[in-house]
Amino acid sequence: MLSVHRIAFGTAAGTAVLALAATGCGSGTSTYDRPSTTAPATPGRAASTLSATQVDKVGTVVTDGDGYVLYRFDKDSAKPSRSACLAACAAIWPPVPATAALTVKGVDKALVGKVARPDGTVQLTLGGWPLYRYAKDDAPHQAYGQGAAGTWFAITPAGGKATADTGGGTTSGGVSTPPSGSGY
Repeated sequence: MLSVHRIAFGTAAGTAVLALAATGCGSGTSTYDRPSTTAPATPGRAASTLSATQVDKVGTVVTDGDGYVLYRFDKDSAKPSRSACLAACAAIWPPVPATAALTVKGVDKALVGKVARPDGTVQLTLGGWPLYRYAKDDAPHQAYGQGAAGTWFAITPAGGKATADTGGGTTSGGVSTPPSGSGY
């Protein structure tokens, strides 16, 4: 009997943690929308190049030097630049660290900048919008994060949000799920 209660408690606790993580990147107010004094999020890979790239079903968007789609978050601010994706949110949407050595292809270098995050790291921006990758884009030119929770969008070379849909993923709790058969 005791093991049944432990399993039920563990399942309920796991469900609560997942719900909290999902709401941190979705709609509504959460603790992840406020500045954090905890340790910095694990940064994403630094982008050595920003390129304007045609991606199926999304249009022309910005990719990093490895071809991964970069995103912007509607809860962030461009003027002034400010990142609102913190803690668990930043684990799903890793911030793109700013580096000194950056080249651009099809992107106006004057639009590229950086912003200090509440955790002390420095994040790359485009048109003032902080840039992110999506943890479930596991290959170049995937855009499974497009439209997630109605607040995450692939970023265009001018800093706007892509308006096309990926045509297969679904959005649930701030996490876009790839179409069936994608290895998830």
